[in-house]
Amino acid sequence: MDRRLFDHIDLRVRSLAEVERFYSQLLPALGFPEFCRTSIGIAYDAVRDHPKPEFIGLIEDPEHRPNATRIAFWAETKEDVERIAQVVEQAGGRNIEGPMFCPEYSSTYYGLFFEDPSGNRLEVCCRAALL
Repeated sequence: MDRRLFDHIDLRVRSLAEVERFYSQLLPALGFPEFCRTSIGIAYDAVRDHPKPEFIGLIEDPEHRPNATRIAFWAETKEDVERIAQVVEQAGGRNIEGPMFCPEYSSTYYGLFFEDPSGNRLEVCCRAALL
């Protein structure tokens, strides 16, 4: 049985209207395709053989101020990072850096760094990329 490493992430955003288009493209590409509205925001569930799979929740907070915290999502391959980079660009990601090798992290680290429309810092990385 696969062990779950997290239950959910509640991510604050300034405006759901501002980020909904972005996340409706990004999160399914990252493996969270199931969309639902909740009493406090919107959520994207992973697809798992579990009654309540892990999910990313977006909660509107007009006072939200982004900070230096970064959420990094795993990609299996360098090609997956590159595919998701195209999604991020088309969805309106901001301050995009990469995809690129980052040898300062490890010799096989390949990553994409970007911000959502609310300024939250995100990343997609692969640590098994071939040089």
